[in-house]
Amino acid sequence: MHQASNLSKSQQAALALAALGVVYGDIGTSPLYTMREVFAGNHPIPLLPENILGILSLILWSLILIVSIKYVVFIMRADNRGEGGIMALTALALHNARGNPRRLKAITMVGLLGAGMFYGDGMVTPAISVLSALEGLEVAAPAFSHFVIPATLLVLFGLFYFQRWGTASVGILFGPVMLIWFATLGVLGLSNIAANPMVFKAFNPVYGLDFLIENSGIAIVAMGAVVLSVTGAEALYADMGHFGSKPIRQAWFGFVLPSLVLNYFGQGALLLVNPAALDNPFYRLAPQWMLYPLVGLATLATVIASQAVISGAFSVSRQAMQLGFLPRMEVQFTSDKAQGQVYLPGVNWGLFLAVVVLVLGFQSTNNLAAAYGIAVTGDMVITSVLATFIAAKNWGWGWGKAVALFSVFLCVELTFLFANVLKIPHGGWFPLAAGAVIFLVMSSWKRGGELLTERTSGEAIELESFIDALLVSMPARVRGTSVFMTSNNERVPNAMLHNLMHNKVLHERVLIVSVKVFDEPYVPEIDRVEITRLKGDFYRVTVQYGFKDEPDIPLALSFCATQGLDIDMMETSFFLGRATLIPQVGSGMALWREKLFIYLFRNAGSATSFYKIPSNRVVELGTQVVL
Repeated sequence: MHQASNLSKSQQAALALAALGVVYGDIGTSPLYTMREVFAGNHPIPLLPENILGILSLILWSLILIVSIKYVVFIMRADNRGEGGIMALTALALHNARGNPRRLKAITMVGLLGAGMFYGDGMVTPAISVLSALEGLEVAAPAFSHFVIPATLLVLFGLFYFQRWGTASVGILFGPVMLIWFATLGVLGLSNIAANPMVFKAFNPVYGLDFLIENSGIAIVAMGAVVLSVTGAEALYADMGHFGSKPIRQAWFGFVLPSLVLNYFGQGALLLVNPAALDNPFYRLAPQWMLYPLVGLATLATVIASQAVISGAFSVSRQAMQLGFLPRMEVQFTSDKAQGQVYLPGVNWGLFLAVVVLVLGFQSTNNLAAAYGIAVTGDMVITSVLATFIAAKNWGWGWGKAVALFSVFLCVELTFLFANVLKIPHGGWFPLAAGAVIFLVMSSWKRGGELLTERTSGEAIELESFIDALLVSMPARVRGTSVFMTSNNERVPNAMLHNLMHNKVLHERVLIVSVKVFDEPYVPEIDRVEITRLKGDFYRVTVQYGFKDEPDIPLALSFCATQGLDIDMMETSFFLGRATLIPQVGSGMALWREKLFIYLFRNAGSATSFYKIPSNRVVELGTQVVL
């Protein structure tokens, strides 16, 4: 993380510019479709002057209350050693619930539900963003309208295809492109406000309240569209570790918020003067000569917005693997300098498939908007619930103050959530279904892993007692070092028992190695390994990682030399157990979830590649485990 307080003004400005490209892409492209969805969506609000002012007021105060106050002022204080995002927030809450099993389970379930909603949002964002940009062709050249869907799919394929090379090579362009984009938003909005400055009345929140009171029958539908203006708020928190909180706050208050407000108000001013602009109020802000460049710029902006969401999905998946919520998957590091830049092929192409299904299934931004809000608002509600716990426990506020503050945000967010529940039959079911599948996978993997540990540790022998027994009748010792990987280095690994049973030898040095992942982002290298020397040249080694650290067992073992244990990799063999799982009824998990866990277990990535162990130094020994 960048410590912004230690940087010069020019460095902070550079970070703020970079944050424009990564953090604000999603929320920055919301003007493409929000106003159109309110007044020309599947459940349109009557285009009346008082309704326009009311909606503008609701959008403005949603941006102020939810984004500016909740996220920028308060949620960004809930950093896990500088890192943000739903998994970091969950880890922070879990850290303060230790010793209370019921609270731990509740927080875990809430966090996993939030992660499921995050993935649901990650599927819809690229689809609706890129499609909304290319729908500008319908305004610029109506004869090309039938090219919108193919062009959208082509752009999306290119976006996902180039993920394998990472964002480092093109990331330097993100900030300047989004700077131009937000400047364009502000200028287009301001030029239209000049023709009808009465829209500034919407700064008065009374207009928004009057709209809700006078239109009680359709108010909830309107709120379901207004929430589209705050999509992407989670990115402010999720990407905090890349830039630090100060540059993100500077970019928001100094540039992004004013540009968004000007554009929304400009669209409102245009609709007051020209109701015919309702077909696409964003593109109607621009003069005819500017439409083609604007479509190109909007497409670039939506690709950048989608890139941020995809990168976030990679990061969250990697964190979830480290915390034991997802099976091991292939992880490729795309930058030699930025540890957080990773590429997960399985996640990438899974997201691409979901995005293609959404584009082909929904066909238009209006239809996709119904699928969009539910995941976003669900994530917001879960963030508020977890933040309430952290404010009460971590910040020392106590439950009264914490509940009093976050209940204000929850009132608005639950209204948004209820409004989007009405959209479930019209498309909101998709991110819910996707989120439910992710939740089931993550919860089943976590519970299955706990069951597997219980089954194997129940039969395991205490390590030091076993060594004492070996010393009485020691088997033949051969030259070199053997490393036995295990989840519990207090017990004898099954792989060691099988090795003794079949080979009847031990190496002259034996390391019983386990990996421990902490609920914090990084563990300093000085604390990477803990070594306990036991009798008979046995060593108990604990390798310690944070949930954002890159696992590398050979590298970690090289740190043992600083504690007097020098390991030559060319004379070291790694012994890994490979279990064959057998389901059984009444094991503590539903049979169908057991079978899901077993399927995931069989198809998980190998420990060899995940921990970067040289494959020519590995010996695998199999065993059967009845769950």
